[in-house]
Amino acid sequence: MSAGDVLFATDFSETSAQAGLVARDMARQQRVGLHVIHVVPPVTDPEDSSEKLKRLATELAGDVRVESALLSGRVAQQIIRYARDNAIRLIVVGTHGRSGVSRAVLGSVAQSVTRLAPCPVLTVPPSAIAASRPG
Repeated sequence: MSAGDVLFATDFSETSAQAGLVARDMARQQRVGLHVIHVVPPVTDPEDSSEKLKRLATELAGDVRVESALLSGRVAQQIIRYARDNAIRLIVVGTHGRSGVSRAVLGSVAQSVTRLAPCPVLTVPPSAIAASRPG
């Protein structure tokens, strides 16, 4: 992979899946590679994260070069570190649209990444899923 690639951080949710499609399209349009990462938070069982990540990277590949990495630690910090270490041009993350107490308790990975990232961050909200479905 080369400097200037697109980074997609996934939590394997439906919103994240939509963000992955956006990230793949951005990498394709810019003719760069796509890095797909998943961060396992501290004291969390990674379960089948490795298999899920491999499957997702394969699904997104097509005509885009894809590299994947399974990381562990504080999610936002690991995303930012990976972006810095790999000279990423754009980070794409899904948002969950939490507000109020849920957001205060759980925090917002997307918000932290947006605030601290070394490059632009594209956030894909849950409404993007509804907008992309025929209906």
